[in-house]
Amino acid sequence: MTINTRIHTRTQTSTANARGRAGLVTSPHTLASEAGRDVLARGGNAIEAAIAMAAALCVTMPHFTGLGGDGFWLIAAPGQPVESISGIGQAARDLPNFDGAIPVRGPASALTSAATVAAWEAAYRTSREHWGGTLAWDALLAPAIALAQDGFALTRSQHFWTTYRADEYGDAERWRGFAQTFLADGAIPAIGTTFRQPALAATLRTLATNGPRDFYEGALAQRIARGLREAGSPLDADDLAATRVRCEPPLTLRYGEGVLATLPPPTQGMTTLQIMGILAKLGLRDCAHGSADYYHRLVEAVKQAFIDRDRHLADPDTQDVPVDRLLGDAHLAACAARIEPTRALAWPHRFREGDTVYLAATDAQGRAVSVLQTIFHDWGSGVMAGDTGILWHNRGAAFRAPGGGPHRDAHPNVIAPGKRPFHTLNPGMYLVDGRARLLYGTQGADGQPQTLAALLTRLIDYRMDPLAALAQPRFLLGRTFSDSRDNLKLETHAGREVFDALAARGHEIAELPPLSPLGGQAGVICLDVDDAGFVACGAHDPRSDGVALAV
Repeated sequence: MTINTRIHTRTQTSTANARGRAGLVTSPHTLASEAGRDVLARGGNAIEAAIAMAAALCVTMPHFTGLGGDGFWLIAAPGQPVESISGIGQAARDLPNFDGAIPVRGPASALTSAATVAAWEAAYRTSREHWGGTLAWDALLAPAIALAQDGFALTRSQHFWTTYRADEYGDAERWRGFAQTFLADGAIPAIGTTFRQPALAATLRTLATNGPRDFYEGALAQRIARGLREAGSPLDADDLAATRVRCEPPLTLRYGEGVLATLPPPTQGMTTLQIMGILAKLGLRDCAHGSADYYHRLVEAVKQAFIDRDRHLADPDTQDVPVDRLLGDAHLAACAARIEPTRALAWPHRFREGDTVYLAATDAQGRAVSVLQTIFHDWGSGVMAGDTGILWHNRGAAFRAPGGGPHRDAHPNVIAPGKRPFHTLNPGMYLVDGRARLLYGTQGADGQPQTLAALLTRLIDYRMDPLAALAQPRFLLGRTFSDSRDNLKLETHAGREVFDALAARGHEIAELPPLSPLGGQAGVICLDVDDAGFVACGAHDPRSDGVALAV
């Protein structure tokens, strides 16, 4: 059967990869990519370009990212160690008593502080202290301020997600302030309508003038905390002030001729690396790209890694996460050995939803940045932080609520005061001889490691260029909002022969249309060196409204 996704599928809008020597950016919105490109054209570096794009995306894609969410960065420069920035808000100190599961929407889901702005602050500090960055903080926020104040043409993506949630945000008590910001006199704005956010523009101007810490410790923080409290969130000013990012070495795994790098726990970067490690044990040399064998190996590797993820992955500050063992040679080999070449493992596991934006930048010196930002589910908690124009995320719903009985706190991801939640986000880099060669990441929660496994095998093992790799068929294991069955969804341009062969191995198959947004919205930049210096080639997903732009 073909799933009716109710999403407008997008045809490919470019026929070639973007290519440049002075720098290249990619993001899921053209205006954000233009903001990053313009920073590079003014002599800015890759971090400065990424901050400008990240801020612009908080305006142009409010259903997927915003100031009230979290953010994750990988930063690399030739000759320097890769740095990761985990911008994860922690749970409130004063938590409510949960009767059953944690709510997905409303004030009771706005349980964690937001670290997106703190991640920008940490990245900006690296730019100034280590990369010789010269552009002023306020100049990097200027494009976002203009877009919020003057408006932009409302996208098909925003229109879809506003329409899709129409039955929910009628509950004004749970979706506090949503209608006043994202509707026009109670109606859903049409695609192409000029969409303005004056309250958000004012907040961005405050951040531009007072600096990023004002979000956590200044007058702006007091306004945010007051707005959240009035809406019914347990977060207060002390929770905002306690928000800190983690700047630490990335998690790495040898693959092929290079090293894959990603964010450490509590992100599922560990899961992506485990999938790739299992695939390295299985091998792909005898496996034709796009064949049933290819998809079967990827899907079964995903299953093995997801089983370990659900058993172990949580905040390492509060739980033992055995990363070294799970990524160790013996464990990866054991996982690979459990995969049967002609039979699929039954899959009844719960699928996690979530939406994000991916952006990346590189500059003329070969420095590179790979970033994901999120408000968790589309539209986050649905709660506006008072009059600030900030939509707060619902990442608190990623926690497990305490259960009953003697094992009530046994799950590693059970909520606790000050704890960081499990995070699906894991932007990545592939390094060869210590230098970034691939930047990659995708939207899609549980779909992220699945999409990345397909992209990385195509880019590394089958040596495809970015646009070709992004346009290939993708799969999605697990439930979605349009199909609640725990089946394997595969885009139809994989071919009928592949569908039939996978079904014969026991995969329960459902069809997705070609280039379905359910396959994720990824971006890729490839970096290389020739006699003339650094050269970058990149593209953004044909499933999105994004674009890669070169200087």
